[in-house]
Amino acid sequence: MTHSNSKKGFVYLIGAGPGDPGLITVKGRDCLAKAEVVLYDYLANDELLKIAPKDAELIYAGKIGGEHNREQSQINELLVEKALSGKVVARLKGGDSFIFGRGGEECEALVDAGIPFEVVPGITAGVGATSYAGIPLTHRKVTTSVAFVTGHEDPGKASSEIDWEGLSLGSGTVVFYMGVRNLPQIAANLMAHGRSPETPVALVRWGTRPEQEVLTGTLADIAQKARQASFKAPAITVVGEVVKLRETLRWFDNRPLFGRSVLVTRSADQAGEFATKLERLGARVYSCPTIDITPPVTYTELDAAIEALESCHWVIFTSYNAVKYFFARLSDLGLDTRALCCTRVCAVGPKTAAALLPYGVRADLVPEDYKAEGVVTAFKNLDIAGKRVLFPRGDRAREVIPEKLREMGADVLAPVAYANITPADIPAAALRALEEGRVDCATFTSSSTVQNLAAILGDNRFLHLMQGVRIASIGPVTSKTCRELGLEIHMEPDEYTLDALTALMIEHFSAPGQ
Repeated sequence: MTHSNSKKGFVYLIGAGPGDPGLITVKGRDCLAKAEVVLYDYLANDELLKIAPKDAELIYAGKIGGEHNREQSQINELLVEKALSGKVVARLKGGDSFIFGRGGEECEALVDAGIPFEVVPGITAGVGATSYAGIPLTHRKVTTSVAFVTGHEDPGKASSEIDWEGLSLGSGTVVFYMGVRNLPQIAANLMAHGRSPETPVALVRWGTRPEQEVLTGTLADIAQKARQASFKAPAITVVGEVVKLRETLRWFDNRPLFGRSVLVTRSADQAGEFATKLERLGARVYSCPTIDITPPVTYTELDAAIEALESCHWVIFTSYNAVKYFFARLSDLGLDTRALCCTRVCAVGPKTAAALLPYGVRADLVPEDYKAEGVVTAFKNLDIAGKRVLFPRGDRAREVIPEKLREMGADVLAPVAYANITPADIPAAALRALEEGRVDCATFTSSSTVQNLAAILGDNRFLHLMQGVRIASIGPVTSKTCRELGLEIHMEPDEYTLDALTALMIEHFSAPGQ
């Protein structure tokens, strides 16, 4: 196959790693970020597609319904066609392109067409999945050799090219790729050529992902165990004494929230830290923002309040968003933190207090109870009659603080500093997980998060999709809203923080029977 074109593009053949999107190399990430066209396969994590430019053409070249969406020859032709049109093409392949990835064949097609390319190695499943399963492929006290073997040879071959005798003798570790379907034949061949029936074996499915599964046995019984467990591809098979080390070296799939799927309903710009914390504990997180935080419709109220800052005795911040949008507007008006020089500051909760520190502000008061009622209680011990209090708030904030402080004789300015917008829908992945009953726990960190989710889904559908889902609420106000909407509360921490909520989730799901 030869082509000629004066305007040639460039192809990056990128190993995407075994599944965890964090395992792509720095170089692979950088090359993907330049792509104008991305051809990706079944085993490349969809999360990696977010690295590509937003206007990049995304082409799926994997499997649909277990069958190949495109034959290898078609993929080769597509790579050539896109490159000859002058595009920068990223061929994103699961694992490493040159280890059972048919990357060599794709490069040969590019060479024939005279197209320049670069190969970016990736972490192959045999290395990544075994590491996440707690199985070192080599160990000084166990074995010093390892072999990677295809468990699914080309059906057109007249005879097997696998050196069964060489693989069966000695103590080396053998890793079979794509061999679940042929597991009975693999085990039989190894035993027939001298490998002990008692040799430990592990199957690792969806290695390095939150849904990773590991099944262990011996050559004598692993095929039967896999059949009984309905263990399916994609999986690798590890044969050798190193499999025994998993008992003491497990680290990934024994974390407290491993195997649990959690719906996080915070706004997109606030969900990251919480989601990362849950993922580090092993959870599969479905991001489901039910609030979009935006600037207020008008700044008239807030600007007037900022103009009156010199006469304010207190400023009350009840959230990270209040801090963020207040100081952003302060800056827009040509002011900075010095505008608060004569004002004392109250912050509700440690996270809000921490949000003030980058602006050089240390809270004078952090109420013990992290909700509106806690602020009211704290101010009862202070003489605020005749004092002016500034309370920059969200457009849906409860009226508890301004109402109660006014009853104490304070002059309260309560301008809207930011608006809460309900999204039109929720992310497809989160909706699909709810519809398929794959969500174990839904977290709600404010009344708005649960009210908005119900509004987006519709009340009846909301209750239907929440059946069987454990509900984790940040505190009593949010819990009250949940109950009003028909939900049962399973977790509510004594301290209304994300750290406390996370600790309670660990305790809940670690309990027997959960």
